[in-house]
Amino acid sequence: MKNWKRLPQDSFVAKYIECYWLLEKEHDDIASLHPKLNPNANTHLILANDAEKYHFSQGAILQTGYGSHWIFPHKKTFVMDHSQPFLILGIKFKVGALYSASYLAHDFSLDSVIKVCIDDLMTSDSFKLPELLAQAVESPEQTCKILDKLLLPLLLDSQEDKHSELILRALPLVADTSISNIGKLLHCSQRTIERAFLRVTKLTLKQYKSMIRLEKVLSYLYHRQGGSINWAQIANQFEFSDQPHLIRYLKSTIGTTPGNYLQQRDLTIDVYGDFE
Repeated sequence: MKNWKRLPQDSFVAKYIECYWLLEKEHDDIASLHPKLNPNANTHLILANDAEKYHFSQGAILQTGYGSHWIFPHKKTFVMDHSQPFLILGIKFKVGALYSASYLAHDFSLDSVIKVCIDDLMTSDSFKLPELLAQAVESPEQTCKILDKLLLPLLLDSQEDKHSELILRALPLVADTSISNIGKLLHCSQRTIERAFLRVTKLTLKQYKSMIRLEKVLSYLYHRQGGSINWAQIANQFEFSDQPHLIRYLKSTIGTTPGNYLQQRDLTIDVYGDFE
C-alpha cells in the first residue's frame, strides 16, 4: 500500500486547497474491505481512471459510479467498498472554498458523491490523467507542482464576498471558542456569523464544531492502538459532560459503539493511517 499527503506549493492555490494526497491499494495489501469515512466538512476532488469504481453507502442510500468524482461535505459516515485494488489522487479543498470557487462544482448537496468529467474541468491541453496518476505514485513533489499549475488558473477566478471573508476569519476560532463568543471576537452578532457560516459551508457552526471534535477524538484513539482506553478520561479531556455522553456521541457520528469500534478499527485513519 502506498500513500502520501503534501501541501500546495503555490501560495495562492494554498488559499483554497488544504492538501493533495494519494492512496494506492494493491492486490497483496491486507486491509479492511469496507472502511468508513467519518463525517467531514471538507470537499475532496478524487482523480481516478475511468475504469475505477467508487462505492459509498449510508444505510440504504447507495452512491456509485466510475472514474473521477467529488466527495462533498458529509454529516454522516460513508461506508466505502475497497475490496478491489485501486489508485486515487485526492485534492482536499479548504472548508468553504467551493463557495468562492462555485463554478468548479456549481450547486451541491451535503452527503453527496458526484461523478465529474475531469477532462472538462482541467482545461489545460497538457492534462493527461493516466500520466498524472502514474507520476503521482513515483514523484509526489513533482505531482504537487503539476496540480498547482493546473488549479491556479481555475482558482484565480474565485470571488470573495463579505460572507466568505467573515468565515475565513471565523474558521481558526471554532475549535477552541464557544459559538456564543465567536461573534464577539469578530465584532458581529452571533446570528450574523451563524447565517454566514451556513451560507458558505452549508453546515451550521454546531455541526462543524462537532466534526472538529470527532477528528480530535479519532486521532487520539488512533495513536493509542494496542493500549488501554480510559473512556472516562477521554470524556473529560474532550469536554463531554460524562462517559455516556461520549458513547452516545460516537454512536451518532460513526454509527457504532466505542466498544465495537475498538474491535473493528475500520475507519480510514485506522485502515490507511493518518498520511503524515
